[in-house]
Amino acid sequence: MELVATENQTMIAQMVRDFGATHIKPHMMRWDETQEFPADVFHKLGELGLMGVLVPQQYGGSGFGYTEYVTAIAELAKIDGSIGLSMAAHNSLCTGHILQHASEEQKQKYLPRLASGEWIGAWGLTEPNTGSDAGNMRTVAVEDGDFYVLNGAKNFITHGKSGHVAVVIARTGEVGDSRAMTAFIVERGTPGFEGGRKEDKLGMRASETTEMIFTDCRVPKENVIGSVGDGFVQALKVLDGGRISIAALSLGIAQGAYEAALQYSKERQQFNQPISNFQGISFKLADMATEIEAASLLTYRAADMKDRGLNVNRESAMAKLYASEVAVRAANEGVQIFGGYGYTKDYPAEKYYRDAKLCTIGEGTSEIQKLVIARTILK
Repeated sequence: MELVATENQTMIAQMVRDFGATHIKPHMMRWDETQEFPADVFHKLGELGLMGVLVPQQYGGSGFGYTEYVTAIAELAKIDGSIGLSMAAHNSLCTGHILQHASEEQKQKYLPRLASGEWIGAWGLTEPNTGSDAGNMRTVAVEDGDFYVLNGAKNFITHGKSGHVAVVIARTGEVGDSRAMTAFIVERGTPGFEGGRKEDKLGMRASETTEMIFTDCRVPKENVIGSVGDGFVQALKVLDGGRISIAALSLGIAQGAYEAALQYSKERQQFNQPISNFQGISFKLADMATEIEAASLLTYRAADMKDRGLNVNRESAMAKLYASEVAVRAANEGVQIFGGYGYTKDYPAEKYYRDAKLCTIGEGTSEIQKLVIARTILK
């Protein structure tokens, strides 16, 4: 495993920093206050190739691997976690599901629009009463001639209202049967498919999170991804890559919180010297730097293994678990280092603090990650 940034990673990191300075930083606090989803930003990210990082060039993507993908997400999250989250969800979930499991015809139809940023993707697995217990979902798809008729609701869906196309997992068999769920591609505008309530969130407020509601929604059989009954198995494989996305998101938030605290500690004067001179502060910074480095190694190891086609079930769970918990600790210590100013919106510490918590919940809670890890080591 190469531990030095490649030329591609260096190029992507600088490109994201330049883009963020112009298109994200001047507006991000307004987006946060109003919970505005800045769709135009994602269309612009598509022009840079960041909405199809993993998509092969033959489908209009950038054709990069997971190491470049992790770099892009982390750099975005250092600026604004919301933008990093939405970019990650688009790439790893909706686009990733189609890339990994769809037919050639489906790839040709959807990937170019998703990779270019013309279309924004959503992915529907979670339901109001089935978070970690996804196998007990209640959204159903009933065969009717050349169609499946979908009824039910999904919630906590990134881009559930603004997304142009969604990959939706619905039950086509008995409750609790892991082989009784199927993945469908559902385009916005399909009768019976609409966005529902938008969540009023603690953090990541510029990343849209809403319900998706299906009422007698007729989806052509040609929009089934893979075989009927394979949807849940497909989803678990997609989530292995998704966990690397959230680890990268966590890493970026932690780095952002740390760098802001480090800079502030050198500028803030108390008792005629920078507060970074005090052991109580310098030790916090040392802990933050060490944990971030460890999280980075876990995340890039999982990305490297994914690029080499290896099973990353355990490694992605470890990276997601550790990096997300590090993000929360780093953001918490960042607020502490800023002191009273860390509790105000005049400085970035409070936003990192609010954004970080989602990383321990989304795409599998920390507790679920421990369950996944435990199962792999106790085989």
